[in-house]
Amino acid sequence: MSKRIAMWSGPRNISTAMMRSWENRVDCSVVDEPFYAHYLQQTQSPHPMFDEVLAAQSNEFSDVVDELTLTPLNVDIQYQKHMTHHMLPDCDLQWTKHLTHCFLIRDPAYVVNSYTQSRGVCHAEDIGIKRQYELYTAISEITGQSIPIIDSVTVLTSTEVILRKMCAALNIAFSESMLIWPKGRRDSDGVWASHWYHSVEQSTHFAAPSKASFTLTAEQQRVVDEVAPYYEALKHKAITA
Repeated sequence: MSKRIAMWSGPRNISTAMMRSWENRVDCSVVDEPFYAHYLQQTQSPHPMFDEVLAAQSNEFSDVVDELTLTPLNVDIQYQKHMTHHMLPDCDLQWTKHLTHCFLIRDPAYVVNSYTQSRGVCHAEDIGIKRQYELYTAISEITGQSIPIIDSVTVLTSTEVILRKMCAALNIAFSESMLIWPKGRRDSDGVWASHWYHSVEQSTHFAAPSKASFTLTAEQQRVVDEVAPYYEALKHKAITA
């Protein structure tokens, strides 16, 4: 029986590298941010490539849910890469009971710094960390699953250990093919790849954490302070090496 894995992350959080890792398994296909068009249609948020995203995906919530839960699979595993801020507060989450879930988190200071570099501005709602905590709480209750949480820094510093533990928590056999992948773009990448995926297209594995220092502006620090309690609450539950 096929298994559908939903990975819940915010942006700028090795989420695309994680998708590469899963897609490199011979038994796995991937879905890249399937609710992006729905999110843009509902919020009219001025994201890069707004029109292209709307043209590339269905923006009907129920249609996307049906695609993610009912469409027959021809592989053992389907990996769904989800952005937490795409799941708006009024969305019905009952569909999540049909999937197995995992959460990918990252220190908000690094998220805010990276997001601002890519988009020029960063608000708390853009990075979905508070929403990530809300979804973890809600989906845990709906599914009854003991949902594993992995922190990007531990993935980067103890890659094989964390991936093995993640797979075990998801009741999936670990594959060494998750540790390395070929460079380049994928047919499975969202249309937005040309704006957001430059680094990952050059990657072949999970790189060591960057040691580059940075200084946040006062406004960036306010965003970090606002979301940090939600990150810390999730970090407390995260898998350790």
